[in-house]
Amino acid sequence: MSSEREKLVDELLQQSRVLSTETVMFHAALAEQRGLSAVESKVLDYLARLGPLTPKDLVKYSGLAPASITALIDRLERKGVVNRAPHPGDRRRVLIELDASKVRSSVWDYLVGAVKARAEGYTDEELRTVIGFLRDAAEITHESTVRVGDRSAE
Repeated sequence: MSSEREKLVDELLQQSRVLSTETVMFHAALAEQRGLSAVESKVLDYLARLGPLTPKDLVKYSGLAPASITALIDRLERKGVVNRAPHPGDRRRVLIELDASKVRSSVWDYLVGAVKARAEGYTDEELRTVIGFLRDAAEITHESTVRVGDRSAE
């Protein structure tokens, strides 16, 4: 690897760390404002992005233990931000549904608007490159999360 390439990759890793930290702190502050833990807030994000999910789906996406997801769902239901609903294809299963009206935030709207405005300064090709990198980084991060819970990966 060339010296310039190595510097670029190092800077990419550094800026990824910065973004990760700022993202965690933003979501922690937003969660606190809503009376939620950071994990509760991120589980709500799965529901907002993917729609109603079963508890088993939430275990798969989050990497949390089934008992932890059950307790988390109970807490979110008590806080009034999710509902359990019968699964339309299997009466024995339930879906966890987000009550989106309970989790809206003007701060979130600001962030989305600011990112859209910043994206205007990029070409379509540059945006495709950034999207591809973010997709790859999210996949690597998810795989790493799964490895954390998999003792055999150590």
